[in-house]
Amino acid sequence: MTAAAVEQSLTLWGMEGAETSLIATRENQVYRVDHAGRAYALRLHRPGYRTDAELWSELQWMNATAAGGLHVPAPVAAASGEFLHRADGFQADMLTWLSGAPIGRTGGGLNSEDRTSLFYGIGREMARLHTVSDRWIPPRGFSRWSWDRAGLLGVNPLWGRFWENPSLTKEDRALFIALRGEADAELQQLETALDYGLIHADLVRENIMKDGGKLQLIDFDDSGFGFRLFDLATTLLRNIRETDYPALRDALIAGYLSVRAIDLTSLDLFLVLRSATYVGWIISRMDEPGSKARNQRFIGTTRVLARQYLARKEIHE
Repeated sequence: MTAAAVEQSLTLWGMEGAETSLIATRENQVYRVDHAGRAYALRLHRPGYRTDAELWSELQWMNATAAGGLHVPAPVAAASGEFLHRADGFQADMLTWLSGAPIGRTGGGLNSEDRTSLFYGIGREMARLHTVSDRWIPPRGFSRWSWDRAGLLGVNPLWGRFWENPSLTKEDRALFIALRGEADAELQQLETALDYGLIHADLVRENIMKDGGKLQLIDFDDSGFGFRLFDLATTLLRNIRETDYPALRDALIAGYLSVRAIDLTSLDLFLVLRSATYVGWIISRMDEPGSKARNQRFIGTTRVLARQYLARKEIHE
């Protein structure tokens, strides 16, 4: 099925006969395309996951961030001049290929000897992304989802009703319901004052690539509008079990603050909120290999963070 989509895509981009290899099959199918001495990434998007308007908007933002000096995949226009096309029923786009390797894998180690310098650099690049995004004026028709209060804690959060994960014990369900209520009340008071704008929303190890001294940000699939603390929390959460986590946290924040200011008062709130999103996200993926273990890990991390958050709230009140 996808073979026809790949061939149609190569024709649309004027790359007939190019060598292709499948490199990722998660949310999208991603192929490396080698043509005329250059490499590209062809993405065939999961049907029904994103609208054409949402994908067009993602590509416009990626193009703007690349033009702003960020090391990100830049969209490549097809022969028609457009970034997004349909190929055998799939939404298809082509991106520049970035060399280098991810800084690590979930469940594995970090591929760096100087870990604090690495996290300082990640914080710096994250802040640069936010700065470039604030300077850019999205075009008419720009449409991406919002990691706002409703998207995190509303009736139908973007990644699912985490408090209804079927694997929760009675005690965990009560804990997560309490978390939702308290966090929603706090965020309602804070939201208008918090730094808000376009965010990557998934700066985990696999989506940060290192090429020599250059850090590159990839996979903007979950990007949208959101609180800037959400980006910081995402990176921190996925490294929270590291033995040198306090040093990594300090380095990430220092790197960010070297570029732009941000109020960090509510960072711990966004750590627990980010953790909760994974408990909702996994609900529809329980049949995937390894999901049982990941589900329990997500629940366990959120349980710890929720108890800490509610305990702090109780002390302050």
